[in-house]
Amino acid sequence: MMMDRAFWVITAILLLLASNGRADTVVATRTLRAQTLIGPEDVALIGGELPGGLIALSEAIGQETRTAIFAGRAIRVDDVGPPAVVERNQIVPLLYRRGALSISVEGRALGRGGVGDVLRVINIASRNVVTAWVGADGTLIVNSNE
Repeated sequence: MMMDRAFWVITAILLLLASNGRADTVVATRTLRAQTLIGPEDVALIGGELPGGLIALSEAIGQETRTAIFAGRAIRVDDVGPPAVVERNQIVPLLYRRGALSISVEGRALGRGGVGDVLRVINIASRNVVTAWVGADGTLIVNSNE
């Protein structure tokens, strides 16, 4: 009697896992050029799983394409990212923070990037090239100890 109950419990769990195990893949509904902001009409779900591919529409909508994505092609994690807030050659605030010390100067972005991306930037005053994180307001942060 106990063995029958355990069998049915395990069978039910396995059936639930199998029915939820099917994954979908996000694909482009039209050709998307690099630096295109993805909208709901630009993506769709198809059955099947692609390793490294997005599995939910919410992962793609509102993101920006990093490369061209052709219609019907699966969208991979590396194909999209946050929309750019800093353009190449843009003059940006460059902030260095270490503990209570904070130094702010002007810099020139040597690349294009979105919030959280790491870019190289040249300090206009010293001509030194540093690596910095892109902040939400477009400030490039050289070092943050928070």
